[in-house]
Amino acid sequence: MRAEAAERGFTLLEVLVALAVFSLAALALLRLQGASLSTVARLDDKLLAAIVVQNLAVETQLMRPAPAFGRSDGEAVNAGRRWLWQREVMRTPDPGLQRIELRVSGTDGSRLAEATLVRRAS
Repeated sequence: MRAEAAERGFTLLEVLVALAVFSLAALALLRLQGASLSTVARLDDKLLAAIVVQNLAVETQLMRPAPAFGRSDGEAVNAGRRWLWQREVMRTPDPGLQRIELRVSGTDGSRLAEATLVRRAS
């Protein structure tokens, strides 16, 4: 046997099939990375919104006098970003207590965090 026949390489078809398989795997990894990045960004939004809603809950608990019944809304800035908040103060069966629902949304209107608290109505 000659040495040239023993050193035979891959055929063009084998190289093309291997390239196609590799490119499909690379595309799948790129899609996965894109999905992971969007998930991380969404979780970051939710985390910051949770901090905003907690800050708003503390402010509401400390308000003197107690907030008036009804709905109010506003804007907060946290981590260099704008957040829209909504506070709804409702009556409870106990006239000495208020139920307060807080909601925080991004500037696109998507609701990202909520909290419900009860406080004295005085």
